[in-house]
Amino acid sequence: MSNVPSAHGDGSDARTSFLIELEDVPGTLERVLGHFSSQGVNLTHIESRPSRGRTFDFYVDCEGRRGEPRIDAIIGLLHESAQRLLILDDREVPWFPRQVSDLDHIANDTLDAGTDLEAEHPGFEDVDYRAQRSRIDALARSHRHGAPLPVVRYSDEEQGTWRTVYQQLKELRVSYACREYLQAFEMLERETGFGPESIPQTEEVSSFLHTRTGFRLRPVAGLLSPRHFLNGLAFRTLFSTQYIRHHSKPLYTPEPDVCHELIGHAPMFADPAFAELSQAIGLASLGASDADVERLARCYWFSVEFGLIRQGGALKAYGAGLLSSFGELAYACSGHDAETGASPSYTAWEPTVAAEQDYPITRYQPRYFVASSLHEAKERMLRFCEALPRPFYARYNPVSERIWVDRAVRRAPG
Repeated sequence: MSNVPSAHGDGSDARTSFLIELEDVPGTLERVLGHFSSQGVNLTHIESRPSRGRTFDFYVDCEGRRGEPRIDAIIGLLHESAQRLLILDDREVPWFPRQVSDLDHIANDTLDAGTDLEAEHPGFEDVDYRAQRSRIDALARSHRHGAPLPVVRYSDEEQGTWRTVYQQLKELRVSYACREYLQAFEMLERETGFGPESIPQTEEVSSFLHTRTGFRLRPVAGLLSPRHFLNGLAFRTLFSTQYIRHHSKPLYTPEPDVCHELIGHAPMFADPAFAELSQAIGLASLGASDADVERLARCYWFSVEFGLIRQGGALKAYGAGLLSSFGELAYACSGHDAETGASPSYTAWEPTVAAEQDYPITRYQPRYFVASSLHEAKERMLRFCEALPRPFYARYNPVSERIWVDRAVRRAPG
């Protein structure tokens, strides 16, 4: 990407990091920390290091950057007080968005464009279908943060496809969806007019979610890289497609479509525990190594997409990949395929295991991870994210819609 903001962002995010070696006598640390207070500099992170005989080390991050008078003054005071002072350079990490408007810079960096269909796609030879996909693609690509979400004019044929999907999933939903999903789905129907007759507009569903958990939907033209997609979750934003599967195969789609997004994903993002689990994955992905992004993407797959929990002694789905799939929903929750006799295996939800587990994308999952509740699924995911060797700690401010980090980092140019 050549159009991302500069690596440092604005000056308000500047950080300076120090490794300070102090004499191990009473009151030393208090006197040193007083230097920051005397200069009006806010500390963002303090970390002790093991004692080494008569000295001990402290790792300290603060707001500001060398060259500012108050930071230069602190450096002078620390040189006088410390046994040894090391000023650490900013650590370079992969580029990541720092404010919600930065999502504009990654939303169009799709791996698969909405109109570039593979030859085996059901709509590949349908000129009208491809023209509609092109129109929806253009709407998504022109969208910018702060503007109303684009309105899509769906054809009667597309509305018919939605009705078929909606009604076919209704009985399965009652039998196999988790309690939280059913409750949110009922609220969607009651409060937004969500129903089988017409495809809901993304703006309406996004507003519903935002009032409950702060999550919102953001139009996207096609598949994003795992890093970019997960980065959006840090801002409680789900990148969401608006096109629909081809009418010739209403019960099949080779890609995420509006049925997957609105019927599969949207209800669960109204649940606080699920929203927190999803955002934790997003926050952990910011500036993470490629290997850790891959681990987080696997955790996302086995929870947000294909997660199961036990309720009332039965397996229930909370993952969107299951909740929007006719065949796999019953297969995962009943434990067998009526046609082939195949059966999946089940493993207790443990992100450290899921993070190393490969998965197929074109057939039913051979293995599902099962939590005792959404609360357990969330708590285990939070612990996993906290244990990752992260270059900094990130926190989202929902008021400013910005990411705050506690250490000095430079975002590599995208």
